Parts: sequence; structure tokens; C-alpha cells
Amino acid sequence: MEQVLFAKDAVMQQVGDGVSRKILAYNENIMPVEVHFEKGGVGSIHSHVHTQVTYVLEGAFEFTIDGKPVVVRKGDTLVFASNVKHGTTCLEKGAVLDVFTPYREDFVQ
Repeated sequence: MEQVLFAKDAVMQQVGDGVSRKILAYNENIMPVEVHFEKGGVGSIHSHVHTQVTYVLEGAFEFTIDGKPVVVRKGDTLVFASNVKHGTTCLEKGAVLDVFTPYREDFVQ
């Protein structure tokens, strides 16, 4: 876990068709993750014990939260409580900043 992670050292990981992510500086209590999507990229429906805040950096996305769709764009934010089912489809190429608490151990194994 790093207190400072310089942008040049952040590693972009491919995590799905049209989806990649960079894990930023984090500790056991909080983890920010920059997620990039190509148009049509999908973050499949899932849930986890972590609380998650998502901030839309660029583009447009249709999120499904507990079965309900919502379209969000640059500057919009969402909060996902623990174990709430959610997912997204990218409508316009873009990126989001996901922040998890506590950190996602499964992302760093």
C-alpha cells in the first residue's frame, strides 16, 4: 500500500472487453480506482461488501442499481451501499473514479 503513487507509475490493467483500470494510492480503509471504458464497454452486474462512490470523470453511462436504470454523465456521482447489485454500460467513451471502503483486497491479489 502506497501513500504516494505517481501517475507515471500507475499500471493500467485490462479487466474486460473495453474496460481497463488503474488502482491509485490506497490503504486498508479506502481505495480509489480510475476505470476507463470504450463505448459499449460493460461493467457486469455484481455486488460486494464494500461501500462504493462513483464519480463520472468523462463520458456517459447507463448504470443499473438494484434493477433500476439511470443515465449519468461527467460530474455526476453515485453511491452504492454494501451488497447492492449494480453494473454499467458505457454510452459514450469515458472514465469513472470508483472509491471503495474498505479497500478491495481482490483487486490486489
